Amino acid sequence: MGRPPGPQNLARLLADQRTTVEWFPRQQAYLRRHRPPTLILWGRHDGYMPADAARAYLRDLPDAELHLLDGGHWLLETHLDEVVALMRDFLGRLHR
Repeated sequence: MGRPPGPQNLARLLADQRTTVEWFPRQQAYLRRHRPPTLILWGRHDGYMPADAARAYLRDLPDAELHLLDGGHWLLETHLDEVVALMRDFLGRLHR
């Protein structure tokens, strides 16, 4: 995030957050209709997006695999090895 275009991309994302809520019903409808295989990796201590936000996905994707890790919002920064292992396992099972 410290090098271009990271800061510009983050600023654009944050400036556009209010419009993303409009997309939620369409996203939810897509997930319910297509039920793609889904792995949800979430930080249990995420102060920005609490664990209940992760659990909310299970309403539309009841077969999703949810892992609440002992981390915060930046799991790739703090729990990379654990995230990679879970992703490899998930993808390995998905593409047997």
